[in-house]
Amino acid sequence: MEQVQVPGGEFLVRSADPADVYTPEEFTEEHRMIRKTARDFVEREVWPSQDAIEAEDFDRVVQLLKQAGDLGLLAHSVPEAYGGLGLDKISKGIVGEMVGMTGAYGVAHSNHTCIATLPITYFASDAVKQRVLPKMASGEYLGAYCLTEPTAGSDALAAKTVARLSEDGTHYLISGTKQFITNAGFADTFVVYAKIDGEQFTAFLVEKSFPGISLGPEEQKMGIHGSSTRQVIFDECPVPVENVIGEVGRGHAVALGVLNLGRYNLGAGNVGGAKRALAVAARYAAERRQFGRAIAEFPATQAKLASVAARIYAAGSLVYRTAAMLEDALAPLYGELPTREKEARLREHAIECAICKVHGSETLWKAADEAVQIHGGYGYIREYHVERMLRDARIQRIFEGTNEINRLLIPTHFLRRVSRQPELVSRLSAAVDALGKPLQVGAGPTAHERAAIEQMRALYLAGCALVADRFAGRLDAEQEVAMHLADLAISLYAAESALARAEKAASGAQAEVHAALASVAVDDEIQAAVQAAVALFAAIGDHAGVRERALDAIRNLAGLRNPDGIAKRRKLARTVVEQGGYPID
Repeated sequence: MEQVQVPGGEFLVRSADPADVYTPEEFTEEHRMIRKTARDFVEREVWPSQDAIEAEDFDRVVQLLKQAGDLGLLAHSVPEAYGGLGLDKISKGIVGEMVGMTGAYGVAHSNHTCIATLPITYFASDAVKQRVLPKMASGEYLGAYCLTEPTAGSDALAAKTVARLSEDGTHYLISGTKQFITNAGFADTFVVYAKIDGEQFTAFLVEKSFPGISLGPEEQKMGIHGSSTRQVIFDECPVPVENVIGEVGRGHAVALGVLNLGRYNLGAGNVGGAKRALAVAARYAAERRQFGRAIAEFPATQAKLASVAARIYAAGSLVYRTAAMLEDALAPLYGELPTREKEARLREHAIECAICKVHGSETLWKAADEAVQIHGGYGYIREYHVERMLRDARIQRIFEGTNEINRLLIPTHFLRRVSRQPELVSRLSAAVDALGKPLQVGAGPTAHERAAIEQMRALYLAGCALVADRFAGRLDAEQEVAMHLADLAISLYAAESALARAEKAASGAQAEVHAALASVAVDDEIQAAVQAAVALFAAIGDHAGVRERALDAIRNLAGLRNPDGIAKRRKLARTVVEQGGYPID
């Protein structure tokens, strides 16, 4: 894979050359082999066990995880030097996507391979890595991640769990309660965050064999029943000083950096889950007959299928685009780098990872919700299993920081970058000056889509400039405004990623399907961006005298919606039904 050396958030400032945007069509033979191994495992082992998993048969979940370990599906992000495969972030996304089709099992699997393993991989001492990582790669050890507390959720740094150094200086004694801990019921290792002497927020590796650990009862959840979720309670639990992960007092950097990868991984898993929901919906729509014909023939059903398929296309495009960026930034982390450089590299693509999480989880929710709707009354009946998909999907908008928190992160990180790079200030000012000017639409089959993407970018940059001036230093108190900016950024990244993918696939065997998916995806993102921009500039008001010009710019964007959109959607929906689900595989 050619390296794509792109700074984090660069898509917000300038357009990308499609040649530099990595797409799933560029998977190597190794990637395809990993994908097949993971898919075969899901189809042969996990799906036949779904009823047992739903009944909270955690012994079966553990058995499946150990089978996955035997196949190498837990080892992709562990370096070869520590018993793993040391694969790239694209492979990580591929496995995440495949297990994401399974709901609760996928939660257990991805939690182990991502946030429960990566803090150790990147920040633990060599001795701890040598002792623990080979067992985590094989599945002998299963992991959990303990950050959330009863009174500390999104505000993780408000944690009350404390650690104090023992009198002989050999151990930290940890006391406190962690809440909603995935895999808690069967975990062998716990990545735990605590404040040393109530002040220095620090990460620790705690092992099940240590005394002073107890578990609360299984939480009775709306969904993901096959994922163990319990409190983990520490009472003077002695943890060897060598089990500190990273630097003392730098636990926040470990937590936030690794959560970025968790958000990327969630995006990939949600793509898999959405594909599964679309397949179930498409097949049912082809079989269910009303008024003398299959409901798949009705335009209202076709609109749902086409919109879901196109959104999945955009989600998959932006996830694997992000994967290549992450690989470029993080590949050296398997080697020896200073801790602070590791922390910085893990933060580099925080914006893109947040978008993977938000767009992916909302894509899954839309796919599952529409699957239930297409099933009608049967969708509400457990026998048909789509109601389980909906229940399992709901948590994804809460995991790894709520979607609201992730939306707030996007403009906050970008404006920090602007403050560090004065040359960007003139770029934002130029966007304000250009508001409302006539659009330049070039020639070619994707000219209108390209113009729409550039207009989204211009509106975002102008919006950032005006928000920074209008609400200087007060953006944290204007969360609605920040989230409107975020929605513009999300639509921009999704639309550009989808279009670049289709343009790169223009000479391939499925070029027509790629073009249809991208066209509908961009059209839907135009609509979403218009809605976000209207709300954003209404909140800004006539600050700097731009109101009318801003409205003209929004009208220009709205005018780029595809006049043949309905016909394209109907044709795409027919392809989805003919293929029995997502039409590119």
